[in-house]
Amino acid sequence: MKPMGPIPPAFAGRQVLTIAGHDAEYWIARAGDTPLFVYDLALIAARVAEVRAALPDRIDLHYAIKANPLPALLAAISPLVDGLDVASGGELAKALEVKDAAAISFAGPGKRDDELEAAIVAGATLNLESEGEGRRALAIGHRLGIAPRVAVRVNPDFELRGSGMRMGGRASPFGVDADRAAILVRDLIANGADWHGFHIYTGSQALDAEAIAEMQAATLALADRLSDEAGAVPPLVNLGGGFGIPYFPGDTPVDLPAVGTALGEALTSTRLASGPTRFAIELGRYLVGEAGVYLTRVVDVKQSQGETFVVVDGGLHHQLAASGNFGTVVRRNYPVANAAKLGADPTGTVSVVGSLCTPLDRLADRVSFPDTAVGDVVAIFLAGAYGATASPSAFLGHPAARELLIMPQT
Repeated sequence: MKPMGPIPPAFAGRQVLTIAGHDAEYWIARAGDTPLFVYDLALIAARVAEVRAALPDRIDLHYAIKANPLPALLAAISPLVDGLDVASGGELAKALEVKDAAAISFAGPGKRDDELEAAIVAGATLNLESEGEGRRALAIGHRLGIAPRVAVRVNPDFELRGSGMRMGGRASPFGVDADRAAILVRDLIANGADWHGFHIYTGSQALDAEAIAEMQAATLALADRLSDEAGAVPPLVNLGGGFGIPYFPGDTPVDLPAVGTALGEALTSTRLASGPTRFAIELGRYLVGEAGVYLTRVVDVKQSQGETFVVVDGGLHHQLAASGNFGTVVRRNYPVANAAKLGADPTGTVSVVGSLCTPLDRLADRVSFPDTAVGDVVAIFLAGAYGATASPSAFLGHPAARELLIMPQT
């Protein structure tokens, strides 16, 4: 038997899974069938409010839409945040439907010329990942007669300690190395770009408040240094995000008030904080991850060489991360439950496997589970981020999962 991660507090401690006051079968009937992602907007709004309350007033809050770009969710979360961060032309188009271009930033290596042009025409901020990308943006802007709105993404010379995915302190396709960033800023300004500051992102999925605070203080110091070297005051410094959520056994939530207090203290010693510079935190999974549940129905329960397999109609083609195939080095179990028996005592050990013809399609590996039969619904938690759009939905031709955003008045 292997342990599971903790069920999010919003759903734990009940005999039957309820989401926004109704059981799983209610939402499945509303959506039409399983597999189904259900997202509770009330939980997302509450998390945004928690972040706002904890962070200093000087800090803007951005939503990184790669975490969950469902159009209905974007329309709902857009008024709650100050900006949207995108990572492709497709995400840019979605963001422009719900947010003014001035509040949209576009990061990511390998932007095509047509993507650069779309951002420049719209007036979104391009977070430049290299000097070459800067030259292409300037050339496109010159051809169009538009000063491109740009920021410089910096590859810092430090990393976010303990993060699940480190994006700083090493050679990287992301951003311009810190020792060259100021030179690029001076070149952009000299060539007529509309420079909007720095984007400094060091890692993601960190749970240690002390490590996050340490990273933010180092990021602010780096922004001070780079602005001095560039001889220009940045309108905005995007500090990145990196706040994690507890997926696995032993994980504990980020101490958000501690992060906010430390950030407020760090701002007092930051030279840029005494001027017009704004600061932003960019969060994705932290805002939406715990608000989502993936519901999938049992189609078979089988025995093989002494092991029990609960076979469901979903799988890794919808929820790749839960299968351990989305950047996890050691395969560990997300929190999983029988939706109708959330509070029932376990009766045995099972593995929950999906419908795909590959041994990789294992959503829970040898977990304690109550009696489960064909027709029951299995719930996989922490499904609000990096689910449907982060999974190989076309693999083997199975239908896409349904998605349902529950509005507070639903």
